[in-house]
Amino acid sequence: MCPHTPPCPEARALDREAARTIVSHPEQGWSLLCNGLVVFEDTGELLPGGDTVPPHRPTDVSAHSGIIRAPRHPATQVAAPAEPAA
Repeated sequence: MCPHTPPCPEARALDREAARTIVSHPEQGWSLLCNGLVVFEDTGELLPGGDTVPPHRPTDVSAHSGIIRAPRHPATQVAAPAEPAA
């Protein structure tokens, strides 16, 4: 929950990058915003649920959010080891 007044935008809002920076690591090229968004220096973004936003420039703004859903992997099954050949 955001403690700021006015509250920071949600991570999925179009203005999500306006949230306040709470951790900054310029030497590593990323910052963590109050809404859980990780912003990279190449303008790419990682949303709290693992979804990504590809690098973009401020002049590339469009009507959609640009969010790319993270792949959801089904539960994997461990196969039984093969029996040695006789």
